[in-house]
Amino acid sequence: MQQIKEVNPTTMQGNESTQITAKKVKDLIADKKRRLVEVPYTASLSQVMSTLVENKVLAVPVAAPPGQWIGAGGSMIVETDKQTGTPLKHYIGIVTMLDIAAHIAGDDHLSQKDDGTEDLDQKMSEPVSSIIGHCLEGLNLWTLSPNTSLLDCMEVFSKGVHRALIPVDSQMQQISESGGVELIESSSGYQILTQMDVMKFLKQHSIELNSIVGRSVEDLCAVTDKVYAITERTRLIDAIRCLKASMLNAVPIINASEVGPDDHKQLLNGRSRKLIGTFSATDLRGCDSETLRFWLGKSALKFTELIGNGGSSSRREVGTCNSESGLCEVIDKVVSRHVHRVWVVDQEGLLVGVVSLSDIIRVIRTCLLSTEW
Repeated sequence: MQQIKEVNPTTMQGNESTQITAKKVKDLIADKKRRLVEVPYTASLSQVMSTLVENKVLAVPVAAPPGQWIGAGGSMIVETDKQTGTPLKHYIGIVTMLDIAAHIAGDDHLSQKDDGTEDLDQKMSEPVSSIIGHCLEGLNLWTLSPNTSLLDCMEVFSKGVHRALIPVDSQMQQISESGGVELIESSSGYQILTQMDVMKFLKQHSIELNSIVGRSVEDLCAVTDKVYAITERTRLIDAIRCLKASMLNAVPIINASEVGPDDHKQLLNGRSRKLIGTFSATDLRGCDSETLRFWLGKSALKFTELIGNGGSSSRREVGTCNSESGLCEVIDKVVSRHVHRVWVVDQEGLLVGVVSLSDIIRVIRTCLLSTEW
């Protein structure tokens, strides 16, 4: 790891910035008092969705009896009895609202008339264990030690990992099986750390990071210029299928009235097109199965305005910036609005690119490791 340059204290970036890089994961979760919300592997998707809605969360870990399952990505994350150390449960994966919606939407080759509701009840009665790993985030179950450095934590989240389990009191055990060595991590309890938690921490320390976050997103190379979009006529079911097929968590909604009818069922190049909205997995928060049943065959844009907007009839403001916007402005928008990306537009409101949480974490980490920041 490269050494961080010592800066004159009068610039407010020397000792204070070094203190930031010395932070650990436990410092990021110190104020998190909320218990871990989880579901058993036998829970139906209907029960899981109810849990997500009631607790206003987008994802929950799935717990199973120890020793009977291989966790996502081969993980062996076990909760034990605090007194005896006896294994109580094994976390086998994380399921998100998008996983459930993608399962409901089904395959993307179905007929245009299909709205995904014909066998909705049957799909919602299936166990949650049957859909683990169907979407990108479910392929691996990440865990970070409370003593993991902030920089190492940021490295994980900069690669698109959205959340990780943090053991309250971690123990590592090696077991030998068939000539190999497998690590089992056990703890008497876990918390979840998310990308948004990291963003809130960075916002709290924006003064110390001013020489970084005061620069433009273009200067920091924080803008991803490949932007795939859906149109204002895309149905909700097709929007969900697009997210699933492309392993995305959000897409911009563009004005593309001149395209062919089939183009409204697939992703289009969004660059240089008029931005009119956003559809993301977050919009599904608080959406029960009956609400989904009603909306699957209808406009994704209207869904985001009426359901994803908390039932308000007014069009919500889309989070945007331009290439010259300071990173501090972008961080403020994602934290205050609790969004996971900001669209970059030009003076006419045409799409130029996107700045995601992964992008923000990546560029700040790169700067912190630099000897010149």
